[in-house]
Amino acid sequence: MEWRSAPPLQPTSIHSLMKSAVILLTALVWVLATAADEPFRPEAGKFPPLEKAHSYRGELVFVDHANRRGSLRVQGTGAFRRNEPHPFALLPYGMVRYHGALADLRDIPLGTVLHVRAFLPPDPKISAVPVLPVDNKEKTSGYGDTGIAPAENHVLLLEDEPSHCLREGLVWKLKEVELTNSEWKIIAGRGSKDDKDEEAREEILTFDAATHIWRGRECLETDDLITEGVWPATGKKSLDGQAVMLGITWKPTPGGVFTRFHISDIWLDDAAMQRSAANQTETHKAFIRSRWMPAWVDAVDYGKFGRATVTATLFGGMDNSLYADFQKDKPVLVNGVENTLKHTEGGTAGPAQMAARGSVLDITKSPGEPPLGSSGIQIRFETDLITEGMRPTRVVRIRPASWPDVHLPREEYLNSGNFSYEDRFPTPDIFPQY
Repeated sequence: MEWRSAPPLQPTSIHSLMKSAVILLTALVWVLATAADEPFRPEAGKFPPLEKAHSYRGELVFVDHANRRGSLRVQGTGAFRRNEPHPFALLPYGMVRYHGALADLRDIPLGTVLHVRAFLPPDPKISAVPVLPVDNKEKTSGYGDTGIAPAENHVLLLEDEPSHCLREGLVWKLKEVELTNSEWKIIAGRGSKDDKDEEAREEILTFDAATHIWRGRECLETDDLITEGVWPATGKKSLDGQAVMLGITWKPTPGGVFTRFHISDIWLDDAAMQRSAANQTETHKAFIRSRWMPAWVDAVDYGKFGRATVTATLFGGMDNSLYADFQKDKPVLVNGVENTLKHTEGGTAGPAQMAARGSVLDITKSPGEPPLGSSGIQIRFETDLITEGMRPTRVVRIRPASWPDVHLPREEYLNSGNFSYEDRFPTPDIFPQY
């Protein structure tokens, strides 16, 4: 048998192959980009990937803290004040961060500008906020603004400006300050903390005498910086790109400006920011100890006469000292809760009255970085009174017996069988139609 070499490729053949490769590569990039942009609906018992979330930013204008929901005025390209409040609900494992630490919705002042990472409702039938068309973020409002009412209104991460910057490695670089009789303004840009030569996109922000200025352990006023010669008494002064953290809010702006944000806080150094984060951490630790640690049930091994062994994953973002309170062979109390994290039992003796009790058998930590919303910590405990709320994928709250036994305010529990359907599954009816 005679072997013959293949004829050499002609220039036209090489050109055709290269053209085909470019077309295939372009198609692949488009498919991957389209897949990344497709709306994502979380599944029960699975923590959704952060990269699948839709991102937007807006002003907090309404809070129903007991049901972990509220409304944001979402930023678009038009006049900010005209944007209608957009309802949102926190996922059971959804996290709120304020001043660089975990928080509850009740901790966030109205008017605070927040960064959002959100998904479609996991189960539209029981959504506590209006369910919108999947492509709603592509629609144009009556004023020609796009993206101000996304269907992705179930939130995985809600964070204020300093929390967002700390997580992303960003800082605000102050370029110039101007003080006049009518208005005080700062020109600044948000950019990388590590790249000092980066040219950040600049914007004009307002501030006033109510703006908190934090330096180390001090809370300063504008007059203090004027007295020190850091800022001028009147007129403009260059700040040479001074790196700070800013708290951002919104308030009506004179002069018909479409969108201009306001500075609520300025942290001049890391020590000041760390102090604020430490204060918020203590606030949240006390809150969780009184409301119990949220988790969901991974598995239940049923025994006889109401006994069962339950495996649950603790939700993420908490201070490490709270997780450290879960110890092997130590007793815990467990209550079923709704997706709003409301206890199903409150009763005359608090949530502990009807809680399942048992001892922790094992505590395991999954390797690597857990997905946002998860601690990566699983506990396994045995109880002699398994309750209806403890089924796989259901949400529970767990209290180590060493935490205080306190009674909850009436709006934060369902009161056993004496509740309405609305208590268990809050309807979107409270949100007005504009």
